[in-house]
Amino acid sequence: MASIDTAVVHGGRDDLTAAGVHAPPLDRSTTYPLASLRSGTADLARLADGAATPVDSPVYARLHNPTVARWERGIATLERADAAVAFGSGMAAVTATLLAAGAIGRHVVAIRPLYGGTDHLLASGLLATRTTWARPDEVADAIEDDTALVIVETPANPTLALVDLAAVVEQAGDVPVLVDNTFATPILQRPLEHGATWALHSATKALGGHGDVIAGVVACSEERAQALRQVRIVTGALLDPQAAYLLHRSLPTLALRVRAAQNSACELAKRLQGRAGVTAVHHPSLPECDLDGLVDRQMDGPGSLLAIEVEGGYEAAARVMEHVALFTPAVSLGSTDSLIQHPAGLTHHVVDDEARTASGVGPGLLRLSIGIEDVDDLWDDLDQALPVGPTG
Repeated sequence: MASIDTAVVHGGRDDLTAAGVHAPPLDRSTTYPLASLRSGTADLARLADGAATPVDSPVYARLHNPTVARWERGIATLERADAAVAFGSGMAAVTATLLAAGAIGRHVVAIRPLYGGTDHLLASGLLATRTTWARPDEVADAIEDDTALVIVETPANPTLALVDLAAVVEQAGDVPVLVDNTFATPILQRPLEHGATWALHSATKALGGHGDVIAGVVACSEERAQALRQVRIVTGALLDPQAAYLLHRSLPTLALRVRAAQNSACELAKRLQGRAGVTAVHHPSLPECDLDGLVDRQMDGPGSLLAIEVEGGYEAAARVMEHVALFTPAVSLGSTDSLIQHPAGLTHHVVDDEARTASGVGPGLLRLSIGIEDVDDLWDDLDQALPVGPTG
């Protein structure tokens, strides 16, 4: 099996030579010619049943698009999965997985913190699911007869808390486990290798990497992928081929971008620990943030996201966001440029106040997504924006 550095370059490009092209082409067709009525009927039935590819014709773009399929194959290769299924957003991917797992009207076990949108979806009751919120060591006790799946995110959004996936999978037993792998990316973590059923990404983030695409993707077995494709077809949650084209174009640089940003995040985490006005630094590279050694056992690096808590709570955090010049005050993450945001006021504002506080998302917490700028420039920007001068 090719290394991850080779896979990002060549993933999803297996048919290009036969097609007579070097770069993946963009197919924007909404409908496709049929060789015959009989073959068209057969392909429609095949795709509606969740097949990955047609025999003769995609028939209609809601059923299949070659540009999307190429990028899906690339992600499946990186995640060491049989297949991957792409959606129009990360939340569409979460929703489709819940639907495909039969979670409507059933029970779900979820480990906080999660991305605020996922937390809100589960807590809202919109899908008629019953959710038990559990700590990682409480999963086995939380399982019920009708539990459809367990949901976990590691590193967690926004606190960077790490969860032992193999331990969660063992506790879950026969219950499938969904892992949001957005923060780590397949470069640093591949949940299926640790027994997870699905590895989910908001591809809007590092997989896209340039802040110009909204997308989601789920990697899993072919059997699970068939169920996801069926949901995608009937709900219309397809990924636009233009977005898939941009995502595939970004794939070859994924490892380079992730590692460059990770190096800077590690350096900034060290410097921020000695900075007056910063009461806590959260990054998996710090020994106190990885007590179980998961960066060595489960991950291939600590990643490019970090969180800090500033003295002075909400007002101090707001001032930092107002005074940065190089960091962009904005939600999202994984872009080539560095972003800073306030989870309690933005991405996790939709989470219940008590649950948000219990998850460590306090008024002084800021989440930093580190880009590929010069690390000294990033440090200078943070240093001048933080509440007080550096310790001397």
